[in-house]
Order: sequence, then structure tokens, then C-alpha cells
Amino acid sequence: MPQAVVLFDGVCNLCTGAVQFIIRRDPAGVFHFASLQSPAGAALAARHGIDAAALDTLILVEEGWAYQRSDAVLRIVARLSGRWPWLSWGRLAPRPIRDWVYGWVARNRYRIFGRREECLLMAPGWSQRFLQ
Repeated sequence: MPQAVVLFDGVCNLCTGAVQFIIRRDPAGVFHFASLQSPAGAALAARHGIDAAALDTLILVEEGWAYQRSDAVLRIVARLSGRWPWLSWGRLAPRPIRDWVYGWVARNRYRIFGRREECLLMAPGWSQRFLQ
């Protein structure tokens, strides 16, 4: 099992865009990915007591812990290359406020960003970073 796995909604354009964003800024290959709709993603979510059918959160499974919502996003950006880690200072904001913003985006993501009917098409070299 990879050390850091991001579980995401595989039909959400925002979510798949976030996965592509992370991959491009993770040259060390720290993060691996699984759609919550995939057998691997559903099993990993269940192992951490998370309902895989509730697709309203990005989940980071790392070192035996599952982080959700803004906690997951802030932990991810802290490990990206470039200037993105400065966003992890968002942890200083109270979690209820961070999660309220996250929740608003999550509730409106299909309306704003749309959804896809197929799985994410992977660029060459990305397939080894996805759990099936």
C-alpha cells in the first residue's frame, strides 16, 4: 500500500482536475489515487469507516489515518512542489469555517464544474499512481 492515497469522486470534474493538479506538482510521486467508485477506493474508505457512496469529500489516507474535507486538502498542498505549501497556513483558520467553505464547494461542484460519464483519462506514466 502506498504511503499516501487520495480518494476522490471519479465522475466529478473538479475532483479529477484536482487529481491532475496534484500529480503535476508531486514529482516525487508521494501521492497515489483511487476513485471512491473503484473497488480499491471503496475498500480503503470502508477500512477507515467512511461510506464510499458519500462522494462529497476528498479523503487522504496517510500513515494509517484518514483525513477528510479541508484537513485532507491542507495536508496535500503542504507536500506539493512550488509555492503551494504556503496554502497549508489555512490550518490556522478554525476547522468549522474551513469545512463550511469546503462543504459549499462540494455541494455545488457538479453544478459549477460539471460531471463526466467516463473515468479519468490518464496521461502516459500516470497509471502506476492509480489503485484499481
